[in-house]
Amino acid sequence: MATPIGSVSSISSAWEVLTLFLIPIGGGIPAGVLLARSRGLDWPLMMVLYFVSDVILACLFEPLAKLMIWAGKRFRFLARFNESLRKSAAQSSSRYGIKPGPFSLVMVAFGVDPMTGRTAALAAGHGFISGWTLAILGDMLFFTVLMISTLCLNSLLGDGTWTAVIIMVVMIVFPALFRRLRERRQ
Repeated sequence: MATPIGSVSSISSAWEVLTLFLIPIGGGIPAGVLLARSRGLDWPLMMVLYFVSDVILACLFEPLAKLMIWAGKRFRFLARFNESLRKSAAQSSSRYGIKPGPFSLVMVAFGVDPMTGRTAALAAGHGFISGWTLAILGDMLFFTVLMISTLCLNSLLGDGTWTAVIIMVVMIVFPALFRRLRERRQ
């Protein structure tokens, strides 16, 4: 049974789910989805909370990235670190073309993470709003796939712990297997 949206327990539950969604790596998505479901929060609210977590991430990451660029101009170690990040982002986006279009940039965020998507969008000439819009769109697609998978698997298994473990293993193992198969073909 869904919790009424304005109730104190609903707001508390939403904050708890948002906190899990703010975890940038690991099991934040499956754990947040399962917690939301157990607290009676429906999928549209889960999507809104995840979107809010992406906006918070954008507002935190962008100034930190700008600070790193500024500091990289003043400190040799950070200049090398920034250059390594730039090369890594270029390598991640190189599969999508030299100057990737919006769809390719969305797919970078979907396939890697929103920060890499934003970095690729910046390299392609997109500013704060358009760059983060593309990155968040890709991340929201990723979230939707994981949310649906988590909810379906949990309805089959009936055990949130095993559901979260299986989803996390698939999140880690499947991309590596996919890359290995693709490399063998080439």
